[in-house]
Amino acid sequence: MSAINQHPSRIDRAGELRTNPATLDQLWSQAKIIKVCEGRLLSGTSQLNLLSAGHVADEIASEKFNEGSQYFLGLDNDSRQPFFAWDTTWRAEVSDSEKESGYKTLREIGAELSESESELALHATALANWHRAHPRCPHCGAITRVDLGGASRFCDVDQSHHHPRTDSAVIVLIKDRADRILLGHQPVWPEGRFSTFAGFLEPGETFEQCVAREVFEESNVKVSELRYLGSQPWPFPASIMIAFEAVTDSPESAQGDGEEITDVKWFSRAELKAAAADGSLLLPPSISVARKMIERWLGEKVHGGEAWR
Repeated sequence: MSAINQHPSRIDRAGELRTNPATLDQLWSQAKIIKVCEGRLLSGTSQLNLLSAGHVADEIASEKFNEGSQYFLGLDNDSRQPFFAWDTTWRAEVSDSEKESGYKTLREIGAELSESESELALHATALANWHRAHPRCPHCGAITRVDLGGASRFCDVDQSHHHPRTDSAVIVLIKDRADRILLGHQPVWPEGRFSTFAGFLEPGETFEQCVAREVFEESNVKVSELRYLGSQPWPFPASIMIAFEAVTDSPESAQGDGEEITDVKWFSRAELKAAAADGSLLLPPSISVARKMIERWLGEKVHGGEAWR
């Protein structure tokens, strides 16, 4: 089967346009705009509800939403249509039910979006997460402002630029020589929820070294024959998942570490399909790279339950 998430980008991020505020203003006036409100996306059942600049102005004038920030996401490769994100908040305290009415998290709607909408939503969510988490200059502590169309923050006190950082993580599908796969259960997950193994890259470590270390720490097996499968942006809150598969010659050694992983199970294709079908196995959601890795190995879509937590 093909590699994971290797489709070309549908969006030209057009970084050269970010340095001119007048250009960004002109693009904003023509843009289709993703509304991000306190981490939720304005959306319908299976697609984003995109706004115009006039709609945004009306919503601010209604005094229901704060002015927020504008982030330039890029231009459609074919039509050259500009896209922005509007990152805002409710002005007054609203109930959870009101926040959920017409708004969905990326976790909830991500699997239903088209590839181009998914790309835009991932970009918008990642920027919104970063800007909210980094309002101050790490050098002097002063309040910073959005700059370069959302691609950075600028400190007017010490004239320093600050850019988003992405945390690198590996995620690994472990196989044995019988072509079974090993899945693990974390204690924070519901009963029956199993997934692939993952962990963050440490300083001075290669991806390959990280794969070997994380797999051994979490499952007690040593792996070889590492193969890169693909990658997936994961803005929960700010990661990039680097996907590998690897082979172990000691499947009998598999056991959880008792902390991050409390149970491990080997699955053949028939066993995985049967367990998913009868509900005894919950898999990661279809938006996730973990699910895509499992289905790539299986050779077909899995029919059965799924869970985030």
